[in-house]
Amino acid sequence: MATIFWNRKGVLLVDFMLKGTTINANRYCETLRKLQRSIQNRRRGMLSGGIVLHHDNAHPHTADATQELLDQFVWEIFDHPPYSPDLAPSDFHLFLKLKECLGRKQFGSDVELENAVTTWLNELAAEDYDMGILKLADRYDKCLNAGGDYVEK
Repeated sequence: MATIFWNRKGVLLVDFMLKGTTINANRYCETLRKLQRSIQNRRRGMLSGGIVLHHDNAHPHTADATQELLDQFVWEIFDHPPYSPDLAPSDFHLFLKLKECLGRKQFGSDVELENAVTTWLNELAAEDYDMGILKLADRYDKCLNAGGDYVEK
């Protein structure tokens, strides 16, 4: 399993988890610390400009420890309406393209798969990432106008 953070310009962090590992608040906080370091190293100035984080309402994301860490980072949270799985840009935009590219391919190891995913993400054009964020804004508006119901494709 991988946690992928990206913005309009591209990938900020890909964090692969070991088999059998589950995401809990502590693990998610560790990933957020990696994200902060990655932003410091890859996108200088972005932290001072303000970060808006969009994640769903899963327990590791809403846990007290996570909220305390995000308060320390002074990152803004983009609200995710409950029961709205169709508002995750990775799901409705990024992963569809990834499946097209990697579908039906066989990998000899997890490392080989991780390398293929990372390479694909890094080679994806900035315009593709930008389009995913633009689609989010449109889908979010539709969701709010539909009272939180699912958004049509």
